[in-house]
Amino acid sequence: QVQLVESGGGLVQPGGSLRLSCAASGSIFSIVVMGWYRQAPGKQRELVAVIISGGSTRYSDSVKGRFTISRDNAKNAVYLQMNSLGPEDTAVYYCNADLIVEPDRRQYRYWGQGTQVTVSS
Repeated sequence: QVQLVESGGGLVQPGGSLRLSCAASGSIFSIVVMGWYRQAPGKQRELVAVIISGGSTRYSDSVKGRFTISRDNAKNAVYLQMNSLGPEDTAVYYCNADLIVEPDRRQYRYWGQGTQVTVSS
């Protein structure tokens, strides 16, 4: 059983910073991609940032230059450092991972439970 557990959401004032963490646990053979998506009320879930196994990263235009994604391979963890937050960043943030799992060593996609980020004064 593979799980993604997120932490680090909360309430922050405009211009502030937050750091989200997500750790994958279970019978993981390898990580293909880990990333973050978000869903604001009344909107579709959208990509925020991803990091692939080789270390390459991709960001949505709306967060480029403000958010930084990083990964700790030893901990099967991914992080999202969010700076210069604005009200438009308010959403539920979901961790996402494409993993190759034991015992069949096939690739599956997993989602975390989501963590709320609210940017408000």
